[in-house]
Amino acid sequence: MNRKPIFDAVRHLLGRSFRTAEVTALDAAIDAALGAETARQIGPAGIALIQRFEGCAKKRADGTFEAYPDPGTGGDPWTIGWGATGKSIGPGTIWTQAQCDARLEADLARYSADVGRAIGDAPTSQQQFDALVSFHYNTGAIARATLTKLHKAGDHADAAAEFGKWVHAGGRRLAGLVRRREAEAALYRGA
Repeated sequence: MNRKPIFDAVRHLLGRSFRTAEVTALDAAIDAALGAETARQIGPAGIALIQRFEGCAKKRADGTFEAYPDPGTGGDPWTIGWGATGKSIGPGTIWTQAQCDARLEADLARYSADVGRAIGDAPTSQQQFDALVSFHYNTGAIARATLTKLHKAGDHADAAAEFGKWVHAGGRRLAGLVRRREAEAALYRGA
């Protein structure tokens, strides 16, 4: 949405330029008025990163996909498609490509909303947002991670370093998680 006409009108009514706090407050009011319409969404770079690391694994000869056990635990949570987990997914679960893709789309919207709530109005580039959504998609930890606290405080260098701390599953350091966190940190830094 082009906010310039709104800002111009309010500036004219005030008869002066805005103070920084007023810009922030007006932006927040516009966002609140628009509601979900302005909710941040993961961008193409973030989706590509998630798809690269999640893969749409365990494709069967008939073109469908079957659930597989978590590589870290050898069991729960069972996963299918683009990294989907949940109560209804376990041994014997079979999905079509369309089901995998539809679940990815729904999950991306949900995880984007979670990240948006967790970071609030902290200044965030699209690349940072994408990296945070990928991190949350894989860990589910955006609300409790030190990474989030550092990002909100504007300490982006230390926040980027935090990605590398999330490389264990089932008590083991996994090479795939190391590679994923390196890719997320690089995206976060804008590299």
